[in-house]
Amino acid sequence: MDWSNLFSMQKQLDKYIETKQDVTGKDLFEEKYLALLVELGELANETRCFKFWSTKPKSDQDVILAEYVDGIHFILSLGLDKGFNYQTKTLHTPKCTETEQFNLVFEMCVAFKNEPTQTNYEKIVERYLQLGNLLGFDENDIYRAYVKKNEINYERQDGGY
Repeated sequence: MDWSNLFSMQKQLDKYIETKQDVTGKDLFEEKYLALLVELGELANETRCFKFWSTKPKSDQDVILAEYVDGIHFILSLGLDKGFNYQTKTLHTPKCTETEQFNLVFEMCVAFKNEPTQTNYEKIVERYLQLGNLLGFDENDIYRAYVKKNEINYERQDGGY
């Protein structure tokens, strides 16, 4: 995946949003961190992986992918805020359930918030990519969906979202 392009696109989007919302220069780490957690929850809700009490099926893959890339947006943005980046690595396919992988991602988010280091940042990205793999997405799916959602985010800002 072309991470440098994704970081560049996210940097431009962040600047655009911060200008439109008149928050340029403000520390938005707490807001972006909470937004990432909310997006993770929304993604889990669409997969329904934890809803052992329900027989309702998970959402369509396109809905799940759209929620997934919302998380990518905030992960990239948090990395930019802290001056961190990510380079593609070969990741193993996790041998756990979707629910367990979601919990690992949440745990890494907390670790990153408490200790925002490059290493902890890379772990968030890696756990999140592994989650995407469990959900059936490859890097091409993620990249294309990110680009599409990035365009939608600009349209939303222009529309007074």
